[in-house]
Amino acid sequence: MSDPTEVAGEVLRWHVERRRFESFAAQFGIGDVSAAYNVQDVVVRRRSEDSGARPVGYKIGLTSPRMQQMCGVDFPLSGVVLDNLVYRSGATVALSHFVRLGIEFEVAVRIGRDMEPAILPTTPTAVREFVDAICPAIELIDDRDADYTNGLDALSLIADNSWNAGIVLGEFQNTYPDPGDLAADVSLNGEPIDHGNSREALGHPFVPVLWLAKHLVSRGKTLHRGDVILTGSIVRTRFAKAGERYRLSLEGLGGVEVAITP
Repeated sequence: MSDPTEVAGEVLRWHVERRRFESFAAQFGIGDVSAAYNVQDVVVRRRSEDSGARPVGYKIGLTSPRMQQMCGVDFPLSGVVLDNLVYRSGATVALSHFVRLGIEFEVAVRIGRDMEPAILPTTPTAVREFVDAICPAIELIDDRDADYTNGLDALSLIADNSWNAGIVLGEFQNTYPDPGDLAADVSLNGEPIDHGNSREALGHPFVPVLWLAKHLVSRGKTLHRGDVILTGSIVRTRFAKAGERYRLSLEGLGGVEVAITP
């Protein structure tokens, strides 16, 4: 495989040049998931150094059957969220900052205590002891006009930090209903456009959290207190246009909104 630093440099250059996303893992000899995450680590570190931003959490992608079918990838993957890309509900984002902006609708989890390897939970139910609060959330992705026709190359997607381009958070709730069965409603400019349920995220949003905790431990990392995790879109991605306002409402948790400008 090519040096991860060299590959990361190419990925970052493609973003600056606003090049269309195309699979690149085979070109650089990225042959497995571990190698793809090695590239992602460098991409995130370089972005952090260049912007002065720090990692504040993670996005987990492809946790629902609808999203796996859309992308042609049948396992979850993760990316890192930097603090300069965290917005509050009601935020406005400009299309000009993206090649193609996708909007995804999710349950966000805030970690309340470190998930050290020695005390790593073993079941989704046990994850609850490590969760401080949850809220409705929207993920902003930039797929750079990727072609989904024949499925996506998961290794290239991982190396490109799983396309994370920001998150929009609702109000975190410390007291909340079981997040495993919450009705979700998505509206566009006040009109309903989609419905889902929080169980779409691998059956329960705490399942992806447990997956992420184990994944990080396998790479010598840890989920820390205060980390925010987006657990995966529970309906299909929407590709935004100027003048649109999206809202996700989650049963018992309230809502989160984002507006789109040119």
